[in-house]
Amino acid sequence: MTDTWVALETGVDPAKRRGALCRAYESFASAGRVERPVRPVVADSWQRSARARVRPEGTPRVELSDDELAAYRQAHPLARMMPLFRELMGAYAMDGEHLMAVCDAHGRLLWVEGHPATRLLADRMNFVPGARWAESAAGTNAPGTAIAVDRPVQVFAAEHFQRPAHPWTCAAAPVHDPGTGRLLGAVDITGGDRLAHPHSLAFVGAVARAAESQLALDAPPPAAGSVRLSALGRDEALLVADGRRLCLSPRHSEILTLLARRPEGVTGDELLTELYEEESVTPVTLRAELSRLRAVLGPGLLRSRPYRLAVTADPDFAAVDRHLSSGAVTAAMSAYAGPLLPSSQAPAVVRMRRRLADQMRAALIARGDPGLLADWVYSPWGEDDLAVWRALAAVLPVPQRPSALARVRELDAWQRG
Repeated sequence: MTDTWVALETGVDPAKRRGALCRAYESFASAGRVERPVRPVVADSWQRSARARVRPEGTPRVELSDDELAAYRQAHPLARMMPLFRELMGAYAMDGEHLMAVCDAHGRLLWVEGHPATRLLADRMNFVPGARWAESAAGTNAPGTAIAVDRPVQVFAAEHFQRPAHPWTCAAAPVHDPGTGRLLGAVDITGGDRLAHPHSLAFVGAVARAAESQLALDAPPPAAGSVRLSALGRDEALLVADGRRLCLSPRHSEILTLLARRPEGVTGDELLTELYEEESVTPVTLRAELSRLRAVLGPGLLRSRPYRLAVTADPDFAAVDRHLSSGAVTAAMSAYAGPLLPSSQAPAVVRMRRRLADQMRAALIARGDPGLLADWVYSPWGEDDLAVWRALAAVLPVPQRPSALARVRELDAWQRG
C-alpha cells in the first residue's frame, strides 16, 4: 500500500518521477489542473499556495534581522532542543551533504545548519535563518506544509510550489508542546535526491518525537495547587492538573474558561447569564452541568458559593493578555493559537473572544511588522480581516505589494456587497 506522505516509493526512478512532476507542475501553473503523479497532500498544498498568491518564480523573504533573530530564537522553546537536534541530525546532515533546519510555528526558519557547500546553494533561494517558509509565503515545502497539515511530510523536486526550490528534496515533522499540544514549530532535513526515500520521513518524525519527549522531561513540575487551561484555537479545552490531561466538552470548556477568568468566583445567577443565551434556561440546568463537571474534574477542584476553582489557573489566553500588556507583540502572537473557543456562543465567551482578538489586531497594526501581519492574515482566523490586510499592504516592499493589494480590493468589494 502506498504511503501518500512519502514522496518517492521504494524502487521508483527519481529522474523519471522528477520529469513527470515537472510536466504536472507546468500543467497546474498554466491551467490549474492537477495531474498524475501528484499526491493528494501536494495537490491540496498547491491549491492553498495559489489562493495565497505565492509567486512561483519568487523566493521567501527574510523577515527577522540578525539582532531580532538572535533575541527571538533565544526565547523560543525549541532553543533548548538544539543540542538534541544537532546530536541526532548533525552528522547525518554533514555526511550526506544535507541541511538541518528548525522553524517556528509560523514557518520562520530559526536555525539552518549543515554542509557548507549545500548552505551556499540554499542561500540562493533564501533558505536561511530569519526567512519565512510558511506555505502562505513560500508555497509547498516540507517545513511549511508540515506546519499547515500538522504531520510529517516529504516534498520532492517539482512538488515544491516555487521553481527555485525544484532541485531540492526535504522532509519535515511538526514539534508540539507535550503539556498543551500547542504547535511549536518543525524540524526539517533538506538536500538532494538521496533524501527522496521513506527513511528520511521516518527519521525526522522520530527526531520530532524525541524532542517532544525531552521537552516533557525538561518541563518544570506545575506549581502546587495550579492547573493549566488551553482554550485558544480549540472548541474543547485541554486541562492539565495533577499530571492528568482532560479534554473537556464544549460546555465544560466554557465554564472552566469563565471560572479561570474570575478567580474570586461567580454566583449561580452570574454564571447562568454568562453561559446561556436563552433566558428560559433554569438554575437547575446549570447545577446539573456543574455536577457533571465536578465528577469529571475529581474531588476538591470545583467549589461552590460562589462557584470558583480551588486552585490557581494558568489559562493560555491570560498569557496572551500579559504579553500584550507589556508590549511584547511577537510573544503574544506566538502564544495566540487562535480565537478563544471559536464555536462557543456563550455571551461572556463571545465577549472575551472578541476583546482578545481586537487587542491582538490593534497591536499588530500599531507595530506594523510585515511578518507578524502576514502571520495573522494567512491564518484561518485572519484570512478575511480587511483592516490587517490593508496594514500589511502598506508596509510590504513594493515588489511584494500587488498580491496584498489584490486581496484588499477583493475583500473590500465583498464587504460592500
